[in-house]
Amino acid sequence: MNARLRLIPRIALFAALIYVLSWGTAYLPNVNLVFFIAFIAGVAWGFVPGILVGALGMGLWTTFNPFGPASPPVTLAQVVGTALSGSVGALFALKRLHHGSGRLLILSLVIASCLCTLLFYLPVSIVDAWVYQPFWPRFIGGMLWSTVALVANAIIFPVLFKPVAFLYKDRRLG
Repeated sequence: MNARLRLIPRIALFAALIYVLSWGTAYLPNVNLVFFIAFIAGVAWGFVPGILVGALGMGLWTTFNPFGPASPPVTLAQVVGTALSGSVGALFALKRLHHGSGRLLILSLVIASCLCTLLFYLPVSIVDAWVYQPFWPRFIGGMLWSTVALVANAIIFPVLFKPVAFLYKDRRLG
């Protein structure tokens, strides 16, 4: 089968994984695997698949979640923010950072996790504050709340990267 055709079910599967795992972590505020899954798709398959995984997965989640859909501007910001995690993953692979080991790999994964988190929460907090007003208190509150996700992702990325990299090298994901 053509390598490009094989990407279609992989993108769909990872987007569905974002949706399903978001249900599983719905009651853990700002702790989820969304950023990591989009990031890994970018690392494994490149820019376009990583962006599509993030955009489709978050599009599903933000539209069909147990708390109700977000407003269209916030939905768009969430979809774009999550898609950027796929881009960060592709850049991570392009710079060959995933071939590092030890502390350098952990440090680069923590930096990547922070970048993914900030690229999501900055646009979402800006749009949310702009739509729902008053801007500054709402924006500052949103950014303060994102520190929970920063800490969670700084733990999730290094802990889960090695097992996923093993599966990829073993060709179960590749």
